[in-house]
Amino acid sequence: MVDRRQVLHFRVHAQQLARVAGTLADTAVLDIGVQNTGPDGARWALAVRGVDVTALSDTEVVLLWTVRGAPHLYRRADVGTVAAAVAPFTDADAGKRIYDASRPLKAAGIGNLAALDEVAARMRAVVTRPTVKGDVSGRLATMLPEPYLRSCRPCGATHLYEMPFRLAAVRAGLELQLDTSPPILRRIAGFRRAPAPGDRFDLIRAYLRLLGPATPKHVADYLDAPVKDVKALWPRDMVEVTVDGEVRSLLAADVPALESADGTGTRLLGPYDLFLQAKDRATLVPDAAHAKELWPVLGRPGAVLVDAELVGTWRPRTSGRMLTVTVHPWQRLSGATRDAITTQAAHLAAHRAVSLAGVDFGG
Repeated sequence: MVDRRQVLHFRVHAQQLARVAGTLADTAVLDIGVQNTGPDGARWALAVRGVDVTALSDTEVVLLWTVRGAPHLYRRADVGTVAAAVAPFTDADAGKRIYDASRPLKAAGIGNLAALDEVAARMRAVVTRPTVKGDVSGRLATMLPEPYLRSCRPCGATHLYEMPFRLAAVRAGLELQLDTSPPILRRIAGFRRAPAPGDRFDLIRAYLRLLGPATPKHVADYLDAPVKDVKALWPRDMVEVTVDGEVRSLLAADVPALESADGTGTRLLGPYDLFLQAKDRATLVPDAAHAKELWPVLGRPGAVLVDAELVGTWRPRTSGRMLTVTVHPWQRLSGATRDAITTQAAHLAAHRAVSLAGVDFGG
């Protein structure tokens, strides 16, 4: 039996949020993928884990549409194994991951996995050189039949459904060129999907290792997969852990870390940092009003992490070459904590290549 504090300390330790320095090779979150959404996305998530990202290049990392169709950063050396790891478990799983696109496919008698393979084959044929997403989508709309397409009222055109488009890209051996908006797709040099992900990159095990203890539903919600499929693949080397009255699972090898982890330090987490992606939000933030502030429908703020506890939110504001960080604390902050937050804000400013104007703690 453990309490939420032990769980949070375990996750800080597992996700290396307390370390001072690290490399891409030894950064654990790259095993599950680092979401690259917003200006404080994947690079900042690596920076707060001690990785020097100033010289980060696409020879070392690769950006892919994977979990929930979001862009995630991985080590380039792992790309074939990652492709195996992020593939849907079953046809039903594929149908859940592509959302409403599965309905017309089912009506036409087309399997979800078969549809993803068809889209992937067409995408591969189209993207023979770096190509803007809109151009790829436009070409596909002329090549694929009606069950794959939808009418887009805002732009008055017919497009491929978005999720099959995104999830098929990895199957096609395509990556997203770093720092392009709109996204540019290109072929991954020497791409070959591995036959299996292995334990390290298996997404269920990775979730448990980095965001455990957890239930099958937590993992299924993270992946947008059916709970049934996750349960069928649930690891056997598990132990049951009761967290504040709820029975969850943890990899047996991680029990000592759960019992002894001590995650200290202060970090400004980006809005989509993995620490905030855990699906047991009440464990992260027990107060409903604070949770609503941290996870609004639109426009997420970042989170202030102090000694494994989330103590408030933050938002950046840039004016010219100056950055102001506005912090909305959920509790009284000591002078030492304010100083630590200011140090992190200076780190963020340097990361963005601007100067820190100041930290506003009144927000």
